[in-house]
Amino acid sequence: MRVRLILLVTLVFAVLAGVVAWVLNAPSVNAWLAVHTGIVDMSGPYYAFWSGFGSDIAEFSLVGAAVTGVYQLNRKYNCHQPGCWRIGTHPAAGGQFLLCYRHHPDYQGKKPTRELIEQAHRQYIEREEAIHDKLDEMNRHLREMGHQP
Repeated sequence: MRVRLILLVTLVFAVLAGVVAWVLNAPSVNAWLAVHTGIVDMSGPYYAFWSGFGSDIAEFSLVGAAVTGVYQLNRKYNCHQPGCWRIGTHPAAGGQFLLCYRHHPDYQGKKPTRELIEQAHRQYIEREEAIHDKLDEMNRHLREMGHQP
């Protein structure tokens, strides 16, 4: 928290120093900005702007859209532990969360070993077989009662 405060104060002072420097050198800074952004009238009003710097506005929006897309993909697939930037590839809580191996409760901060993978696979197979057995039992019970599926 203290580091953030120091960074904020430093940023405020840097911005203030920039504004003071701009005000003290206003004519030369404004002339430089006018030339480099293309708003100095050359052939007509704002021709240089739309031929130069202004024509990049659409490109800025495309870059912004691409950056936003990358950010959204990162937010969707990264670890749900707050502050973690790793990719979450391990579902937790019945698939509600995607966690990296460091934050997944089954892995205890270590990459999954072969034994752990085999154990998880066996448990999954047992659960699936139990579900299928229960469904078969229910189907058999319905047939005995006279209902035809």
